[in-house]
Amino acid sequence: MKLKFIFSLFTALLLTAACTKKQDIPIEFLSMELQSNQQERNLNILENEIDGVTTKHLTLSNITNKKVELEKGYKTIYLFISGYGKLTLGDSIYDIVPETIMLPNNVKNISFQPLENETLHYLKVSVFQTELDIEDIKTFPKENVNTMYFKKFTDCESYTEPIKSPQTTSRTILPNKIIPRVAMGTVKTIGPDKVGAHEHGMLEQLFLGLKGNQTIVYADEAQIDFPEYSLLHIPRGSSHSVSVNKNNEMYYVWMDFFVDKDGEEWLKTHNTKDD
Repeated sequence: MKLKFIFSLFTALLLTAACTKKQDIPIEFLSMELQSNQQERNLNILENEIDGVTTKHLTLSNITNKKVELEKGYKTIYLFISGYGKLTLGDSIYDIVPETIMLPNNVKNISFQPLENETLHYLKVSVFQTELDIEDIKTFPKENVNTMYFKKFTDCESYTEPIKSPQTTSRTILPNKIIPRVAMGTVKTIGPDKVGAHEHGMLEQLFLGLKGNQTIVYADEAQIDFPEYSLLHIPRGSSHSVSVNKNNEMYYVWMDFFVDKDGEEWLKTHNTKDD
């Protein structure tokens, strides 16, 4: 009887481990069309996926200035993914083009609007600042905190990584030490190609498919088609990879949200020309 109980318990543990290992890949597809009577839309995307992280897909088609509001207790990233516009800060005007990143940081009086007959689509990613984050950011370079960060993806520094092929172009669009425990980058290549399987238990990760992206994402035993203008969550700790078939394009943003600042050591796997 005792042996039977032990065997049953062992079997239950194996089944639990198998169920734990097999995870779905949460994904949401961005709606890129406005209804005829709409000029503005604000949708939560992948709600409650990552503690302390809120993602919203916003769409703006009227040419009224949209003022950037600084939200107390949060740091916010704007990812402009489609449409053209202009951003105003004091006497300075910046061109918004598809695939531009902006962080207001501590800067006030920033506003933006679409150009005439244009529709702006952008993601707004807000990250809650813990007490440790608030202390940590005090050690950051002042220019990283007190100036607006505004860059086209293609103007950002490139890097290589052992899990990617030489034909892959990767860029760091948001270095760490601007927002505590956050970094972002892009991956671009033409198939057949892949990002090799790897694991990182020290961070949560979102992938945002950019225009033309047509790939497949794998996480443990799960796999899912990952098209342009979609957002997915890589299950934390999973063995995950990305593949792209012949003549298709891989082009996405990775967003890393580290559990603690020690986890940022992972970024040392990114090799820049200065390394």
